[in-house]
Amino acid sequence: MTSPAPFFRPRRVRQSAAMRGLVRETRVSAQQLIAPVFVREGIDSPVPITSMPGQFQFDIDSLRRYAAECAEAGIGGIDLFGVPEMRDPTGSQAWAEDGILNRGITAIAEEVGDALVICADTCLDEFTDHGHCGVLDEQGRVDNDPTLDLYVKMALSQAESGAHMVSPSGMMDGQVRAIREALDDNGHADVAILAYSAKYASAFYGPFREAVDSTLKGDRRTYQQDPANKREGVREVLLDIEEGADIVMVKPALAYLDVLAEVASLSSVPVAAYQVSGEYAMVEAAAANGWINRDAIIDESITAIVRAGADMVLTYWALEVAKRFRK
Repeated sequence: MTSPAPFFRPRRVRQSAAMRGLVRETRVSAQQLIAPVFVREGIDSPVPITSMPGQFQFDIDSLRRYAAECAEAGIGGIDLFGVPEMRDPTGSQAWAEDGILNRGITAIAEEVGDALVICADTCLDEFTDHGHCGVLDEQGRVDNDPTLDLYVKMALSQAESGAHMVSPSGMMDGQVRAIREALDDNGHADVAILAYSAKYASAFYGPFREAVDSTLKGDRRTYQQDPANKREGVREVLLDIEEGADIVMVKPALAYLDVLAEVASLSSVPVAAYQVSGEYAMVEAAAANGWINRDAIIDESITAIVRAGADMVLTYWALEVAKRFRK
């Protein structure tokens, strides 16, 4: 006589918060979180970013206080973006010793030392008067190889200012190799590279343009990736690893979880994902209208990114979430 099929009861391990916590497969810690932060020249107090409620462009003094708060909360790091007063065709303020980004790096290093990983955005878009991520040729196209030379100058200046990690985000071919060789050859072999490897030409970046006072004319589709392409994103990641990236990134996060999962399954180095400004702004707008449970959505979205394979998450909610973990 055939025995009846066993009757499984998966609900047994969902009966209480304690049981659910015991069997939880994906766990998020404060140390996995990186806060993207903006430092602006020519202000003496934080300036609210209207399209990103709760986020600010900081002056140097308030940046110091924010960094100290992040360190106290136990988050993993800060990724710093600079907003200069003056811009030019080559973005020369990007590597100026007294430029706002390098002054911000130094201020954080003085305030928190090694308590946070200090990462700096290594890209020219905030510093050029045309808003593109590199220098332009005579036809107005971003010229890849001359741009690499400027990325090298920028990365070296960031390392000298106190950055623990530089983060080339411009999607220029060969950017990781050029920066790695320059860092190694100039006494900065210990400075890590967080590579924006699979960075898509996404509509989710809209609020970020306000955050950095973007001057962009046109779009970035000739160097950022087509949102329709997954294999291309994986190829970019593998190339960056070959060139010496210490960490690779997928950006944006939630709309590209399939890419993130594929990258995580193949990568030999840690994987980051960036929960970008549009993702943040949509949640905040819906919450302001009373349509969603804000905190639950934040927690669920970050958990989903980690579940898909991210070892670390850049999120504008990093400090808030880390504080919640400490309660």
